[in-house]
Amino acid sequence: MTDVIFNNTRFDPDLTPFHEHAKQMAKAFGYTAALDFDKNLAQLVRLRVAQVNQCSYCLILHSKTAREVGIDSAKIDNLSSYWESELYSEQEKVALSYCDRLTQGTDPHFHEIHEQAKCFFRKKR
Repeated sequence: MTDVIFNNTRFDPDLTPFHEHAKQMAKAFGYTAALDFDKNLAQLVRLRVAQVNQCSYCLILHSKTAREVGIDSAKIDNLSSYWESELYSEQEKVALSYCDRLTQGTDPHFHEIHEQAKCFFRKKR
């Protein structure tokens, strides 16, 4: 596969004051951030957010990074239907479902998936 050159046609991020906030968030949670979280699962979550947000730049970046950290290509290629795939563990499915609910922000049953996530993840103290 050749490297993809991305030209952002959506908007110029430097035209908004939010861009500085986004850069700070990327340092804290982005693909180069050191999280207390499984690095492969964190990358799958980042890629899923990019899918839900339909951001071409983010899809290219996070797909490439997912391959670089060693995530199986089948998982990357089938992420858009993770909930009906046997490629993903129960923990991964719960994390991805939680990610979907947070990203979309409209699920009236968010509390249920939050309770499921608590079975696999705990708050950092």
